[in-house]
Amino acid sequence: MAPSKDDEDDYMSMAITEPSSTLGRAETSIQRRARQKREAEVRAHQPSKAESARQTEIKRDEALNTSLPTTSKGYQMMARLGFKAGSALGREGNEHARTEPLGVVVKEGRAGVGLEGEKKRKFGEEVGAQEGGDESNKKRETEGEFRERQGREREEKRVESMCWGAMKVLEGFESAQDGGGVNGRDDGEGEMGKKTTEKPTKQINVLWRGLVRDRQEKERERRMRYDLHQSLSRHAAYDDPDEDEQDKQAWGREEEEVEEEDHELEEFNQLEPAERLGRMLEYLRNTWRYCFWCKYHYPDKGMEGCPGLTEDEHG
Repeated sequence: MAPSKDDEDDYMSMAITEPSSTLGRAETSIQRRARQKREAEVRAHQPSKAESARQTEIKRDEALNTSLPTTSKGYQMMARLGFKAGSALGREGNEHARTEPLGVVVKEGRAGVGLEGEKKRKFGEEVGAQEGGDESNKKRETEGEFRERQGREREEKRVESMCWGAMKVLEGFESAQDGGGVNGRDDGEGEMGKKTTEKPTKQINVLWRGLVRDRQEKERERRMRYDLHQSLSRHAAYDDPDEDEQDKQAWGREEEEVEEEDHELEEFNQLEPAERLGRMLEYLRNTWRYCFWCKYHYPDKGMEGCPGLTEDEHG
């Protein structure tokens, strides 16, 4: 019988036939090595912490969603006491009896048991305080307001540092006039002069009086630390002929003069840094013909060549 057309091979077809199965055939050495290599890779793979946690969570959920098997000892004990699958424990006819066990809530993290409740309580108090307060308390700082506030704080710190530089320049000019020579550069970064004789603090110009008071406080603290260290190895009855007035005050041989409150300096320090700096620079220009921005002492009052009074005019 001649073969039908359906049984004939279609040589024009592009279909790729799969190789016949190797079932029943002996495994070659190449196949065995490939299989062993795959198995070794599976055994050597160490799951990451995230993978291990995920697998543990999956196993836990599967165990919680699986009902108690009838082969377990717990189920067999309840069955002997009259329990049937799908019914509730306890007295019959109780409508409120549970037919399912309590759900398990897994606690994640290492915080205490009552921490979440405490957080919720504090959050509720904060929300209540905001709702009961003024409208200004309800408004939260936006990103633009935060940047604007940060910019103002940086500018205030910059102006405050320039105030200290201007005070040092003023002290240099005043000290040179009182008889001390110019010591250092005339650039506002260091002391330009030192007094040969001490002047009472309140007689110093309030524009740079704060610099002197700050230096006196630091010197007093330094002397106290030094004298405290020396007192550990010195007898109280020892009389040193080289002691000065400050040493005697530190050792308690003379009463220390208590400084009076300087209300004028306190009022000056309460001004805005920009206003204090403006007063200092105006005094430098009018009295000493010195431009803080040019860092130059002009020979005449006209100060020819100075661009102006402000920092912006100097570029």
